[in-house]
Amino acid sequence: MKTFATAISVSACLLALSVALAKPRESGKQSSGATHNFDPAVYAELQKAPGKARAKQNPLANDPEAAVAGGILFEQHCADCHGEKAGGAKRGPSLRVEQVQNAEPGAIFWLLTNGVVRKGMPVWSKLPEPQRWQLVSFIKSLSASAAKTETEQADPETALAAQSKPQ
Repeated sequence: MKTFATAISVSACLLALSVALAKPRESGKQSSGATHNFDPAVYAELQKAPGKARAKQNPLANDPEAAVAGGILFEQHCADCHGEKAGGAKRGPSLRVEQVQNAEPGAIFWLLTNGVVRKGMPVWSKLPEPQRWQLVSFIKSLSASAAKTETEQADPETALAAQSKPQ
């Protein structure tokens, strides 16, 4: 277990270094929105998954605990790049967008397994397969909260009023 933790730590450090070296810095530009880095080409990587990989179904799809466990893994390994709530950050795109939410679970699993190293996405093939499927479950669970987040961003006052209404 200690070796696995060390491997993950080393992977995270290498990821941070590769992203820092590969991505040019934006001078003075700061963004707080979830769609600040929207580039359809980034999401095209999902389309590169082979048909056999796309056809794979998530064996944990009906396990409600899988998304919870995936959320914990996301916080540990992915939030630094994709943002605390998976809405995107300077280093990684949003996972709440339609392109990701409508992607086949097998395509997401394939991307996690193979990474997109030239764009800073690490290869997660050393992460045990069940944990990669938990991450897929978490990512797919974001679709329910994505619509709510988009509503809040579009009209924060309406979202606030809806939250304060007794149900």
